[in-house]
Amino acid sequence: MSLSVALIVLAAAAMHATWNAFVKAGGDRFVEVARIFLFSGALAVPLVPFFPLPAAASLPYLAASIVLHAAYAFCLIRAYEVGDMTQVYPIARGLAPGMVALMAGPLIGEVLSLRASAGVAILVAGLWMVSVRPGRSLFSVDRGALAWALATALTVAGYTVVDGLGGRSSGSAHAYSLWLFVCDGAVMAAVFLWRRGAGALRQAVLSSGRPLIGGALSLGAYWIAIWAMTVAPIAVVATLRETSVLFGSAIAMLWLGERASAARLIGCLMILLGAILARLG
Repeated sequence: MSLSVALIVLAAAAMHATWNAFVKAGGDRFVEVARIFLFSGALAVPLVPFFPLPAAASLPYLAASIVLHAAYAFCLIRAYEVGDMTQVYPIARGLAPGMVALMAGPLIGEVLSLRASAGVAILVAGLWMVSVRPGRSLFSVDRGALAWALATALTVAGYTVVDGLGGRSSGSAHAYSLWLFVCDGAVMAAVFLWRRGAGALRQAVLSSGRPLIGGALSLGAYWIAIWAMTVAPIAVVATLRETSVLFGSAIAMLWLGERASAARLIGCLMILLGAILARLG
């Protein structure tokens, strides 16, 4: 991976962390996440005419990705309903890069070098360290929460690989990304309407300010990631994306007032080292 692509992916990771901080700072997380999906989809709509339609070969990937994104949202909501966020999140996000690395070899023939593999392993371990909270254990998670968190990690790994292949076969990673966001936004609108009703959906759509910014950041962050997976190994891009946890930790400490524990600081250093090794690999 070239230095320029790596820096762009790191910028996307910072964007991802920022919109996640918006969600964390909000009250009703379902509403906050729904607004992100709705606004990112709405922002993608006027951009669609400026790009060619994705090639027919990418349409099965697009359809599979829409299903996987819906499954991801469902699994994540269920995981947070039965488990603690500080224990669910590291499993859901921390295992995904390793899963992608394992899947990339047999599925698409992308075998990482020893150095890149070490970088993935170190970064995943760093993600877990960052998630440690005083008086809490990452290994005492409820079985139900563990099952849903593992399912969430699997869906993240699944849509990452699918979107990497879809972007490559689409003829235009930009067109593929925009149509994915439009479809995801439409699915979220249907789910929101089903769960909360037309009045709540109308109120969410009429919102502005932070949700709109969050939607723009979400659109830009994953748009960059899909494009990057067309010019660099999918597993390496997936690994660098998870440095969003590093940026998220900085935001949490500076904006949300969370304490900087020794474990979190060590984890941040491990994430940096892992990202460097993965990029150099």
